[in-house]
Amino acid sequence: MKAKNENALISKAELTNRHIVMGDTTSMKLEIVQPKNVVAMAGLEVKDSVSSVVELGDIIACDTIDLGNNRIQINATYIVQAFDSGEWHLNPALVIEPDTIRCDIPLVIKVSPVKVDPNGDIKDFAPVFEPIRKLLDYVPNWVVSLWWVWVLILAAAALLFAYFKWWRKGKNPLKRVKKRLPPYEEAVERLHMLKGMQLWQNGREKDYYTGLTDILREYIDRRFGVNAVEMTSSEIIDALKHNSETQLVNDQLSEILAVADFVKFASQRPLADDNERSFQRAVNFVNATKPQPVTDNNKTSKTNNKEGKK
Repeated sequence: MKAKNENALISKAELTNRHIVMGDTTSMKLEIVQPKNVVAMAGLEVKDSVSSVVELGDIIACDTIDLGNNRIQINATYIVQAFDSGEWHLNPALVIEPDTIRCDIPLVIKVSPVKVDPNGDIKDFAPVFEPIRKLLDYVPNWVVSLWWVWVLILAAAALLFAYFKWWRKGKNPLKRVKKRLPPYEEAVERLHMLKGMQLWQNGREKDYYTGLTDILREYIDRRFGVNAVEMTSSEIIDALKHNSETQLVNDQLSEILAVADFVKFASQRPLADDNERSFQRAVNFVNATKPQPVTDNNKTSKTNNKEGKK
């Protein structure tokens, strides 16, 4: 399709789709040849009521080719949209003030109406749906905007809690606490370590008896629930004299405590035999009061006693 003009013309015009549904769009491709110094604007020349039915939209693609001799070729693509059904004749045109250059042969576009079921229900607009809300949507804006303040408050509260819960008492919640051995096993282990230190052999009898009595006091505290750590020697003996588990070794414990008081408070040095004897008596006391495992016979007798009472 060519326009009659020496200076500018539309050398080619075509529609991508000549048959569309009402409201849809198609594209119109134009090849425009013109001098370099000419400013031209493409458009549609429409007849009668076509101007209210067919509309030329924005340009969606454009490139320029230099043909030489001060002439260029412009390849442009425009959007065309139809708003009513029918067969419409379109005339691409170039507007170069004060002239309008038209194509010789018009383009034809056929527009089909939208299919509607006459027997179907008339449907109203869809109702307005409430948006899906998240928990954060219910939080006031001033709370969200001051989020850093709440983070500082929570951090301060956590530090205060940790201080009053642990640090003020000298505890470290992050430090892994080693599980303590049972009273008997701990006492045996500490006695073995004390013997390996060879304190009295090196003239440190006072340290030796202090360590020996400390082991026994803590063992009695954990084993029998007697606060031996805070008691004097005589108070410990009085607290255990009616204990059936210690009756056979109370005398040995009394002799250990007596020798220890003699060394610690009178600054006397016992004989080597006394030191060995005190250690052996401590071992005897711990072994004699070792907790006995519950046997199956004991369990059976306890069960029978309970059933007999019923």
